[in-house]
Amino acid sequence: MSLRRQSERPVQFRFHFLVLFLFALAACQAGTQDSEHLRLAARAKNITIVRDDFGVPHVYAKTDADAVFGMLYAQSEDDFNRIEQNYVWATGRLAEIEGEDALYSDLRAQLYMTVDEAKAAYASAPDWLKALCDAFADGLNYYLLTHPEVKPQLLTRFEPWMPMYFSEGSIGGDIEQIPLEGILAFYSGEEPAKSIRSATRRFEEPRGSNGFAIAGKLTESGNAMLLINPHTSFFFRGEMHVVSEEGLNAYGAVTWGQFFVYQG
Repeated sequence: MSLRRQSERPVQFRFHFLVLFLFALAACQAGTQDSEHLRLAARAKNITIVRDDFGVPHVYAKTDADAVFGMLYAQSEDDFNRIEQNYVWATGRLAEIEGEDALYSDLRAQLYMTVDEAKAAYASAPDWLKALCDAFADGLNYYLLTHPEVKPQLLTRFEPWMPMYFSEGSIGGDIEQIPLEGILAFYSGEEPAKSIRSATRRFEEPRGSNGFAIAGKLTESGNAMLLINPHTSFFFRGEMHVVSEEGLNAYGAVTWGQFFVYQG
C-alpha cells in the first residue's frame, strides 16, 4: 500500500500541473488574441468605408497602409471565399480542400514560388512595401476576428508575405499557361484524368474583353454608362475607390485579395 501511494502522488501532482499549465496556456492565447483585437480595432478607427448606391466601397484612410487595411476588409465583406481561394491556390494547398485531383495544381504553384521564397521576398522588401503587406494581413485578420460566423475552409490567419505571390499586380505569374496534363505526364507517365483538367475550376465562367458605352438618352436614369469586362473571368475582380491623406486617390478594378488598383 505504501509503495502504491507513493507512485500515485507524483502522477496526481503531474496531472494537476498539466491542468494548470493548459489553463495558463489558454489564458495566454486568449490574452494574445484580445491584445491583437484591440490593436486592430484601434487601427480600424483610422478608416472609413462608404458604399455607394451600386455597393461599390469607397475607402478613406489616413495613410496608404491604412487604406490597404480598409481595402482588404471591404473585399472580405464582398467575397471572402474568393480571397481565400486565391491564396489557397497560389500557395499550393488546394489539395487540402479539393483532394488529390488538385495535387498537380499545387505542384505547379510550388514550382513557381515556395512559402520560403515568399517570406524572403517580404523580408527584403523596402519598408514602405512591408507596411502595405502588414496592412493587408491586418485587414483580413480583423475581418475574421469581427466575423466569427465566417468559417474559412483552410486559412484562418493571413500573413504579410502572402501578397508576394501576386506582386505582378494582377494575377502574379500566369502559371495556368502551363497545362496540368503536361505536369502529370512528366511525373507519372499517366494519361491525365478529366478531373485533373478542371481541378482548379469549380465552374466555367464567361470570358473575354469587351467595352460598351451607352448614351444617356438610352438609359433610364439619363446618365451615360460605361461597362467593361477586362480580359478575365466574370467574377475575377471587384470595383473599389481608395483615398488616403498621403495623396492616394484611385478608382478601378481590384483582384480579390490584392491591394493593387489594377484597372481604372
